[in-house]
Amino acid sequence: MRLLHTYGFGGLLHLMICFVRTKLTFSKARLIRFPIDIRGKKHISISKGFTTGVGCRIEAYPEQNKKVLFIGENFQMNDYVHITAMESVTIGNNVLLASKIYISDCSHGSYSGNENDSNPNEIPHNRKMFSKPVVIEDNVWIGESVSVLPGVRIGKGTIVGANALVTKDLPEYVIAVGSPAKPVKKFNFVTKRWELLP
Repeated sequence: MRLLHTYGFGGLLHLMICFVRTKLTFSKARLIRFPIDIRGKKHISISKGFTTGVGCRIEAYPEQNKKVLFIGENFQMNDYVHITAMESVTIGNNVLLASKIYISDCSHGSYSGNENDSNPNEIPHNRKMFSKPVVIEDNVWIGESVSVLPGVRIGKGTIVGANALVTKDLPEYVIAVGSPAKPVKKFNFVTKRWELLP
């Protein structure tokens, strides 16, 4: 009765159809809300409890024939999340993603300021793909419209605020905000409080 009140009859019917389709697509998943775009399924490892919103895009394009996208248990992402992996994207257990998030270990070209840099006169689509592994540890919560770029590790229990751009590693148990994302609070396990960083 509560579900009917929350979703209405049409929404509840859609939810039931999504549940059946979920079990046919990824048997270990909890619920995939269709439509969803999954590319390179054989290169993706999804654990039990996987849940999505609508309009998500998950893709894996490895250079070798292997799994490159690993998603832990009880993972939940909301609407219009885009995750792409070429080398390695590892997402831990109990991770929560808000909507409109972008996570990628790769880009069209390299822009690091070294001998591997891409030429701006080259067509972007034709530039050599560049990748660095991404790791998102257990119990991370990522807010609305965050982008996580190649080569980043987000530590256990960390919260990333809405609209942040994560370009560098974030330590465990912090709240990070901004563009680029920087820690502003850290959880103190003695006082049991989130405390401002100096």
